[in-house]
Amino acid sequence: MNARFGDAALASALDRRISLPVIVAPMFLVSSVDLVVEACRSGIVGSMPTFNARTPAILDEWLGQIGDSLREEVSAPHAMNIIAHSSNTRFDEDLDVIVKHRVPLVISSVGNPARVIDKVNAYGGHVLADVASIKHARRAAEAGVNGLVLLCAGAGGHTGWLNPFAFVEEVRSFFDGPIALAGGLSNGRQVGALKALRVDYAFMGTRFLAAEENHANRTYRQMVIDSGADDIVLTSEVSGMPANMLRLSLERSDLDGKRPPSGKFEMTPNNDSQRAWRDVWGAGHGVGGVREVEPIREIVTRLKTEFAGALGVSNGE
Repeated sequence: MNARFGDAALASALDRRISLPVIVAPMFLVSSVDLVVEACRSGIVGSMPTFNARTPAILDEWLGQIGDSLREEVSAPHAMNIIAHSSNTRFDEDLDVIVKHRVPLVISSVGNPARVIDKVNAYGGHVLADVASIKHARRAAEAGVNGLVLLCAGAGGHTGWLNPFAFVEEVRSFFDGPIALAGGLSNGRQVGALKALRVDYAFMGTRFLAAEENHANRTYRQMVIDSGADDIVLTSEVSGMPANMLRLSLERSDLDGKRPPSGKFEMTPNNDSQRAWRDVWGAGHGVGGVREVEPIREIVTRLKTEFAGALGVSNGE
């Protein structure tokens, strides 16, 4: 296949407004309005899943708050994550709210991103699709997404299984647009290393599980701080798809993490899977790099210093 895909406009729009090439991954029941706003104010992209708002009406309210908080500031753009899978009964309503607020970046997950692209691109927004395989990356590229998020082995929550070196190299054979990479990233040195792989942005969730501004409870945050990579279990017991979860949270819920992956996505806004995600907590292989609860601005400042050091330049802050 000789066709190549890509969108330079997204990279141009992002790079003008961010001070560090990091996107805070949308974290189910963890990402908050405050987390999104403070991330953007700190110079990185903040995001959250639409499902974190219990209804489209609450989502409308939250996006209004985010827009009002950032409207008068020079900040990074914010993003919303929407499940494009047919099981998402709120899809149309949530997408209408996203369009109403002209959300700059939309991350499409678990389904055909074509359902999102036209409406978001029509108002000047950009769509990234998160993908865990070459097949799905190619399909998303052919659908016309503006960028890709490669879910590699080690990403927290719903995860991928491919090695990042192999994944990026094969995707770059047919996709020239912006790529973000998820999986085991926890410091600015790793963000700097991504440049050599021709990766544009780090997609980090686990590093922000202990951010003061998120919705994670105290026990969850402490479990993240106390855990290392050996404490992460790959299991499909939560939603029917492979996810990286904290071992202790599985054990506390009388789960052993050994149910074989079904490949069937079962998360909808009001089913048992949501309750399972509330009690069984996700984290990625980079959990060992999280050692204390901090404001997001301090986390980002440290990431910037590490990033600058990795590139051999001075951090201007």
